Amino acid sequence: MAQFDVFDINGAKVDTVELSDAVFGITPNERVMHAAVVNFLANQRQGTQSTLTRAEVRGGGRKPWRQKGTGRARQGSIRAPQWTHGGVALGPKPRDYSYSLNKKVKRLAICSALSAKAQAGKLVVVNDYAVTDYSTKAVVKMLKNLNVEGKALMVQAVVNEKVVKSAGNIPGVQTTLATTMNAYDTINAKTLVVDLAAAKKLEEVFA
Repeated sequence: MAQFDVFDINGAKVDTVELSDAVFGITPNERVMHAAVVNFLANQRQGTQSTLTRAEVRGGGRKPWRQKGTGRARQGSIRAPQWTHGGVALGPKPRDYSYSLNKKVKRLAICSALSAKAQAGKLVVVNDYAVTDYSTKAVVKMLKNLNVEGKALMVQAVVNEKVVKSAGNIPGVQTTLATTMNAYDTINAKTLVVDLAAAKKLEEVFA
């Protein structure tokens, strides 16, 4: 069991907590983390790109000139791909890029990402997000007290609307739930800020 310091929103150490090595102390599997990131990005693609084939371009119904006797190459339509304003040959069409990973692979990827952050000293555990009002300034101050800079992912056990909306105005700062977090957001963040209840929830879900 790895030990982590627990801080309050003022940045003062108030306690220590032991967290499961099965979630926060494994050897990170880079191959699996890469697979999870590629999967996440593929699933975000809309796949709405499209081009018109020669059959879909307006016009071109009449043969441009007769088949023989002109000295020119034979042509059947001015909307063939070799013509200006013609259709596109073998162009992209709408498609679904999404695919799924095995549950065990997803779990290993998240545990690897969490362990990598913990080993790099980029995992900050707070006792509670004590935000009593909708205030971006309060969240900015809290992150500054915790020495969190750049991209940050704030993990909660349950949705706290005040935290979510207050952090939503801060560039690079995201919020998520322990039960729905993914490997991409975990890896993409420079620092993870996890409240104590969320840390216990992560143990429960992924251990």
